Amino acid sequence: MSGNAKGYETAFDAVKLLEAELKLTARSIASVIALLTDGNTVPFIARYRKEATGGLDEVQIRSIEERHAYFTDLENRRQTILGTIDDQGKLTDDLRARIVACTSKTVLEDLYLPYKPKRRTRAAIARERGLQALADRVLEQPDTGDPLSEAEAFVNAELDVPDSTAALAGARDVVAEAMAENAEVRSLVRRAFVRQGMLVSEVVPDQREAVTKFEQYYDFREPVQSIPSHRYLAIRRGESENVLRVRIELTVEPLLSAIEQIMGLNERSPFAGPMREAIADGYKRLVAPSIDSDVRVELKMRSDDAAVEVFADNMRDLLLAPPLGEKPVLGVDPGIRTGCKCVVLDATGKLLEHFTIYPARGACERESARQAILAALARHGSQVIGVGNGTAGRETEALVRETLKSVGITDVAVLPVNESGASVYSASDIAREEFPELDVSVRGAVSIARRLQDPLAELVKIDPKAIGVGQYQHDVYQPLLARKLDDVVESCVNRVGVELNTASSPLLARVAGLRPSVAKNIIAYRDANGAFNGRKALLKVTGLGPRAFEQAAGFLRVRGGDHPLDASAVHPERYPLVERMALDLGVKLHELMGDTALVERIDVHRYVGDDVGEPTLRDIVDELKKPGRDPRKAFELPAFREDVTEIGDLKAGMELEGVVTNVTVFGAFVDVGVHQDGLVHISELADRFVKDPREVVAVGDRIKVRVLDVDLARKRIGLSARKESAPRSDAQARPTAASSPEPGRGSAKAGKAAKRSSSKKTQGGGDGFSNNPFAALKRR
Repeated sequence: MSGNAKGYETAFDAVKLLEAELKLTARSIASVIALLTDGNTVPFIARYRKEATGGLDEVQIRSIEERHAYFTDLENRRQTILGTIDDQGKLTDDLRARIVACTSKTVLEDLYLPYKPKRRTRAAIARERGLQALADRVLEQPDTGDPLSEAEAFVNAELDVPDSTAALAGARDVVAEAMAENAEVRSLVRRAFVRQGMLVSEVVPDQREAVTKFEQYYDFREPVQSIPSHRYLAIRRGESENVLRVRIELTVEPLLSAIEQIMGLNERSPFAGPMREAIADGYKRLVAPSIDSDVRVELKMRSDDAAVEVFADNMRDLLLAPPLGEKPVLGVDPGIRTGCKCVVLDATGKLLEHFTIYPARGACERESARQAILAALARHGSQVIGVGNGTAGRETEALVRETLKSVGITDVAVLPVNESGASVYSASDIAREEFPELDVSVRGAVSIARRLQDPLAELVKIDPKAIGVGQYQHDVYQPLLARKLDDVVESCVNRVGVELNTASSPLLARVAGLRPSVAKNIIAYRDANGAFNGRKALLKVTGLGPRAFEQAAGFLRVRGGDHPLDASAVHPERYPLVERMALDLGVKLHELMGDTALVERIDVHRYVGDDVGEPTLRDIVDELKKPGRDPRKAFELPAFREDVTEIGDLKAGMELEGVVTNVTVFGAFVDVGVHQDGLVHISELADRFVKDPREVVAVGDRIKVRVLDVDLARKRIGLSARKESAPRSDAQARPTAASSPEPGRGSAKAGKAAKRSSSKKTQGGGDGFSNNPFAALKRR
């Protein structure tokens, strides 16, 4: 409660409000609120407190958390407003009832507006001049009287009211403000703006002849109620860059008539004229600009929510991408002038060596690069070579493939790696702590290689916004985006589980219940005392008490520890229960784990008790079948065409395999290996109508596409995932590559990838660059 010590009774019941809004049971909602209030984390509640919540998942629990916070803020604000109005002596029973009934912050602020301290307005000046009584006559709308005659009584030269006309004008200002602060009027106008308003954008006159990425919005209009997130954010960006002018258009006459009824305009009254004038003036000068601003803020919030959801969904898919696993990797961060930084990691991600090659400097250096790669493979037996997909990525990849082919090596895979955010990591405090002695570019190569081994473990070290899998990520409300992405990272880390004895500090910090400082303490303890022999040893770590242990333990794994269940997702609080299950079956615990036939003999109903129910028991049984299982999919090798390395190689009709790098509301961007992602518009994603692209694709998916059109000037590629013969639905018209729905959208990749080259391959020549894919790059 804030702002007022009186504590006004409002019968506020957050559970009842949430029950109606979220369509969940009151019992589940109350349990979640109680658990959150008690300091439990969302992953812990979702996984280990299913009996209390009725089996709610993380999305539902976070919805309760967010909306409960909203209603709590609403109640605090309500108390402040009640206190403020009461202190003014203006809190009537009717006003109190209306404020108490509010479930919306917008409506609450509308009710408070007449009592809110404000700057010196025209109406305030009129009141200072003694014109309130005349304004009251206009508001009363009496059947008799003469406005101008009655206004003469208010003429006062000392108060700057020289005549009756001026007096009546001042009275109209008071009436206009009263109308503008009427909650019913504001609600009416707000509904009209939302339901009948048209968002209109026009090009700024001096930009009319300019070619910009906002051309499709130079003369654009769409209903406020239905404009999608990406279009509104694009228009806002155009407005902020002074290319577009934006407004909401509305038919005013019916609205003014409705306002006149609310204000009680009496057609028979001699004061009807002044009232009508005041309403028209107040609408144009006060109400319309205010509501226009409010509605556009609400539109922005709605668009932000939608864009952030897209970003979060893509981020989740990227974090949960299949890991290569514990295999030694040779990683390459491509470069031209400064060379390609190469690193060799062992199966656990430990850096074994690093070196630099310069294949773009000519035939001699190119051969030297080949020998360096082969020598590193011979020394360390790397099974995979990962090449960053930034500048010169495809050229470097071609060099590596040629090198392996020249000596008959067929059992080493060469894979392109999305390096978005690698440069951000390499310059971060985390990277400096991990590799204080390494150059920034070498750290980037390490990050590229580790992304292959375990994308989740490496990407948690990077600010999610730097990874570039969203739409208009820089235009949305940044705290909202940061909070949502943090939730996604936390959810993914805890869903997969973390190996306690190999995890980095940033990864441990994302485990439920562990703060960054505690994560660092875990690393320090591990460095000083060696590997943890079990989960219980965590209690010896400074700053990690019983509460944090309860929240985190189930998400941490200790393979080969003292207790077999430490390697599983079974929480330590349930160890005695599982041990009893094994005893009842007449086997030892380690014999039960992983033996599906034995596990299926467990009768879960036999173990239901006051503190454990069937949902938790089912989870335990599933975990015993595959202890410590990784929920991520199996790793698959992508297959780019080796004869297609740049946008100029693409021709309409070509069929390619690509990797989905970004999914938006209007389609999916796909990397086909030419340094520029192509767009598969929503109408080209499937041979049926697709309402949401995520119905058919997700970030990281391998899909087959066909080239529809290529705009070399704008570096835009139009792709299709449909069968060529399949009929297209008229409901989804496909734009060309040159008219991508998201202005300025090319590649989903950030950092170095934004500087990618569109080099031309050369054929032959006597300058030492024959058949060298780096030749054109160097020539530039």
